[in-house]
Amino acid sequence: MDVAMIDDQMLPLGDLAKTYLDRGLYFGDGVYEVIRSYDGHIFALDEHLARFERSLREIQINTVSISEIRQKVVAAVERSGFPNAKVYFHITRGSEARDHLPSPGLVPNFLMTVSELHDKPEIKQKGIAVSTQPDWRWKRCDIKSLNLLPNILARIEAQKTGASEAILVGDDGTITEGAGSAFFAIDGKEKAILTRPLGHEILPSITRMMIMQIARNAGLTVAERALTPAQAARCDELFIAITTKDVVPVTQFNGKPVGSGQCGECTRRLITEFSNFVRQKEKTGNTA
Repeated sequence: MDVAMIDDQMLPLGDLAKTYLDRGLYFGDGVYEVIRSYDGHIFALDEHLARFERSLREIQINTVSISEIRQKVVAAVERSGFPNAKVYFHITRGSEARDHLPSPGLVPNFLMTVSELHDKPEIKQKGIAVSTQPDWRWKRCDIKSLNLLPNILARIEAQKTGASEAILVGDDGTITEGAGSAFFAIDGKEKAILTRPLGHEILPSITRMMIMQIARNAGLTVAERALTPAQAARCDELFIAITTKDVVPVTQFNGKPVGSGQCGECTRRLITEFSNFVRQKEKTGNTA
């Protein structure tokens, strides 16, 4: 008899609930998204769902209805009652006995959670510390995969240095992105935002895309080029971008202050413009 054990409970393998046979659990065989709402309005839902659909396509899960996912997200956010919510959802290839090669015709599994999001304005004022860590991830970081162990290890190492985010550095010596964020530098002389070009090395961040749209309103241009840690350290300002926190100043980089050690003027303008951008989308109803 095939046997399974969950903690201290032993039972026949055939009696296991499909949750325990999920390929996402065994292999990280799935993709995910994180979306947020502002004041009851889901932000950039179209863009997030388009990226989710692309991730599914890239790992060859082709039986998912994106319109149904949209309905589920909207219904769950409304059910939660949270004006400011964090929405996480993922799809895995399905459940079956553990084997690297998936069986044909598997039914994908879906999971979503909605939790209240508590914004912390002090982060925008004080900024955060970051430290560089080796980028040990796979070669398709443009897919929002469930395989996040290298990101977790990088964050653990960053925390040991007193940093709250890890900035990943590839084998070529250039920065790719944050372990859980997009990374930006600002050249004060050029009045330019510097960020790595899109490619397999980084995730096509939705917040990154929005920042590039609003840069002109903040009096900034955008230059897509890779930076070494030494080049980033010499920049006037640094910041990261993440769905749940949008623009976050980086005031300490590898243990040394960035610029004055406080949120810079250009980053402050970007924070304001991003807030204006969100409010404008709320007014026009262009949030989903």
